[in-house]
Amino acid sequence: MSDLERAFAAQSRQIGMHLGHSPWILVDQARIDAFAKITEDQQFIHVDPARAQAETPFDGTIAHGFLTLSMASRMAQDTLPNLPGQVMNLNAGFDRLRFISPLPSGQRIRGAFTLKEVTKSKANHLRMVTELTVEIEHSDTPALVADWINIAVFSPAHPSNEGQQI
Repeated sequence: MSDLERAFAAQSRQIGMHLGHSPWILVDQARIDAFAKITEDQQFIHVDPARAQAETPFDGTIAHGFLTLSMASRMAQDTLPNLPGQVMNLNAGFDRLRFISPLPSGQRIRGAFTLKEVTKSKANHLRMVTELTVEIEHSDTPALVADWINIAVFSPAHPSNEGQQI
């Protein structure tokens, strides 16, 4: 049995299961300002604490939704190890993405992962859909929820490797 076949069987048994939580990540004003600079999104609700406190219902600045989303890669790397025989992971996008609650500056977030589906998409690819919920520490409402599509790429099977135990 190939690495891909073993991974497919193992992942298929985990559909609907919680796969884990990432460590908490601080989203402070320095991180928000750096993101605003690189994306050229300088909207005051993100970068001007005094004005955001005075003119918004948020009591200060909030992180960009896309900053919160961009932390998903780190959350996944910290939580979801490569499968045996996997040589790379490809981000294939999202089927569903909703920003649920603003993330105030200075709060911590973490990712909660649940496997929703796994299919063989090519001879050496597994297509996996994982529900990602980005939780805000001390809040009952998440920052975002998304169905995230990733492709686990395996080395092509070689006839001489078939049947060998790894």
